[in-house]
Formats: sequence, structure tokens, C-alpha cells
Amino acid sequence: MNLQSFKVKVTLILIFSMVFSLAVSNMLIYRFALESQLSQLRDKLMIIAQTASLVVDPKALLEIPLNPEGKNTPQYKAIENKLVKIRQGNPSITYIYVMSMTGQEGIWQFIVDAEVPATVNQRTADPGEKYDASRFSEILKGFQGPSADRELEVDEWGATLSGYAPVYDESGRPIALLGVDIMADDVFKTQREVNVRVFSILFGGILLSIFIGILFSRKITDPIKKLVEATGHIAEGNFNFRVQIKSQDEIGQLGNAFNQMSESLHEAKEELHGYFYKIVQSLIRGIEAKDRYTRGHSERVAEYAAKIAAGLGFPEEKIELLREAASLHDIGKLGVKEDILNKKDKLNEEEWDIIRRHPAVGEDILKPVMSDKEMLTVIREHHEHCDGSGYPDRLSADKITLFAKIVAVADAYDAMTSSRAYRPALSREKAIEELRKGAGTQFDEKIVDVFIGILAQEG
Repeated sequence: MNLQSFKVKVTLILIFSMVFSLAVSNMLIYRFALESQLSQLRDKLMIIAQTASLVVDPKALLEIPLNPEGKNTPQYKAIENKLVKIRQGNPSITYIYVMSMTGQEGIWQFIVDAEVPATVNQRTADPGEKYDASRFSEILKGFQGPSADRELEVDEWGATLSGYAPVYDESGRPIALLGVDIMADDVFKTQREVNVRVFSILFGGILLSIFIGILFSRKITDPIKKLVEATGHIAEGNFNFRVQIKSQDEIGQLGNAFNQMSESLHEAKEELHGYFYKIVQSLIRGIEAKDRYTRGHSERVAEYAAKIAAGLGFPEEKIELLREAASLHDIGKLGVKEDILNKKDKLNEEEWDIIRRHPAVGEDILKPVMSDKEMLTVIREHHEHCDGSGYPDRLSADKITLFAKIVAVADAYDAMTSSRAYRPALSREKAIEELRKGAGTQFDEKIVDVFIGILAQEG
């Protein structure tokens, strides 16, 4: 995975944002659910304690001796039996007991501590056994009315959550406190159930966030990817390329603006191309003005090349491209002195070297301003021969481009049928004969055949 990719970054940001929001909301839900569960437990404990306090006989409670022997009294056993039944009816309750205040502040004493289940490895307190209640605020409140611990409390009997309710005498005066405890394990079990539910929702939400993040990131980044690809086409000079973005948002507007820019660039390119072509045409005319024997040569070669291309079945846009390239094929002669171009005598080797360089010179002239490689190959290769004896690169037939082969035939025919400083013009028939002789060595045979057929049709 490329972390530098815009798509990956957007996907990760979306996923992170959704997961973060989900985690925060789940944390709040978790806290709410946990507090709600604890609140329900507290309410349940207060209801059980209040209910149990009603079954305690206050007279019998006051008659229980506050010493270990008090456990053996009928009053103790009667109250204990009732409390055990209440505990058995509420399996979550571990301890159920009755305490009263002593004369010492914060110190209470047990009156009845009901027998605990066999599974609990804890003793029961004896009547009169002291208990330090000052450690826990809610137990003190329980003497005035139902109350419950707000969090787990730890004492010598373990970690518990407790509920309390007062035991009233016949006059409505609180004389004792009834308490019920559930062990921490039961509270933790409730918390674990909440955790499982909350984290199951969180995990499912994360998976959903990943799926939605990937889905939405594609909707965001795919149009941008198209724009990036379109920019690459523009960079390569393809100003006809248009991006297709079906969107009404800012990205869609950006796509429309991009297409308008492409259209403007295309129009500007066409205008510049037209200006450039006219300028080069002027230069060509300047070259031909130096050589009175070659006036109109480039235009005629361009027309012949276009006819050959049409005969070979080229599409119209390719024919026009070839026509333009052919009209510029001799631009390199700008670097050839006029006395060499018009020399009537045979050229010496140094002069021939200058002539042989003009295709490469022409390519060098046009390369900075012409991006079309097909047109540049016409300039450089139109004097190459199929047998590899041409110039400037001595290319063989399979290395010479088709455009250059066409221009080579058109250029040779017009040169032969035009008067030159060193010879008179050849007749049409003699020129055709020379083309046939050069077919397969200097010229491409198929192109020669097509061109001769065109000339025959024209009479």
C-alpha cells in the first residue's frame, strides 16, 4: 500500500474519522450503559433491602442477646430463616444481615447475619460483633432511608456492592439497619456483559467504517484520478482529450473547467500551428527564391505526397499531416549556401557533405517548435534509400518511416521533371522509367506502383 497515494490518504482519513467518532460515541455509550447497569443494581438492592426489612420482627430483633449464644435463640433463627428465603429468592445476593448502632460513633454491631451459601468461603458474624461503618458513607445514610453503595466497597468480607434499608419499630422509629450484598464478581459479570455488547458494536462499526471509507474514498478520488490522467494527456500534447466526471460538486466543476482549458489550449495550439506553418512556408519560399530552378517544388511535392497517401488509403487527418510535412521537407537547405544550390558544375566532396547534412539540419531547425515525431522523421529521412545507401543515416527499408518513403518518391519525381542548374528537366515518361529502375533499391516498390498508377490516371 502506497501511503503517499492521495486515495490511500483520503481512505485512511475517512476511516480514522469514522472510527474515532465511533470510539468516542461508544465510550460515551459504554459509560452510560455501565452507569445505567450500576444504577439498576443499586435500585434492585434498595428494593430488596426495603422488602426484607419489612419481614423482620422488631420485637424479636430486640430480644436477641448480643453475644455468640444469641444465634441459638428462637428469635434469631426465625429472623434468619426469613432472610435466607429472601436471599434464596434473589440468587445474586450473597450476604443479608441486620445491624444496629452502638454508643461509639461510626461503630455498628451485628444482630443477625444470615447463613451464607455453601459455595461462599466466609464465616457469618455473631450477634454483638462490632463493625466499622465509618468507612462507608451510604451505610450511614441507610439508617434514615433506603440507600445503596455508589461503587464497590471492600471490607473484611470482600468486595461488594450493598443496599440498605432501616428496620422500624411499632412507633416508626428506626432501630436497626438491614443490608444486602452482592459480590464483586457478579458486578464484574454485569460489566463484562456490557463490555461484550459495546465492543461487539465497536468492532462491527470499525468494519463498517472501513467499508464505507473505501467506498466513499473511491467516489472522491476516482474523479481526481481521472483529472490526473487527463493532465498527463495534456502534458503529452493531446489537447483533444476530455475528462468525463459525472458530478455536480466542486470536483465536477473542476472537470468542466479542465475541459474548457483543454479546448482553449487546443484552439491556441491550432492558431500557433497555423502561424508556425505560415512562417516556415515563408522560409521555404526564401530557400526556393535562392534557387530559381526549384520555385514551387515544396508545394508540388506536398501535393504528390498527399495523392500517394490517398492512394494508399490513409485517413484524411494523416493525409493533411503528410502534406504539411512534405511542404517543409527542404527546410534544412537554409543552411546551404546559394552558390552550392545553383552550382552548374559537379559538386565536390565537401559540397556534397553540406548537401547531405541538410535533412539533419532541417530536423534541428524544427525540433524545438515541432512536437510531432512523424513530421520530423519526414524532414530527416526523405533522402534515405531502401537499400541503405541514402543519407544522412544510411537507414535500410525497414527503418525508414512510411511518410518519409512517400516523400522520397514525390521529391525525386518533381526533381526529375524540373529543370535544374546542372541539367534540363526529364520528360514524364523518362522520370517514370527512373522511378521503376529505383524501385526496391532507392524507393519503396509499392509506393512507386501507386504513384505511377496515379500519374497514369491523370494522363
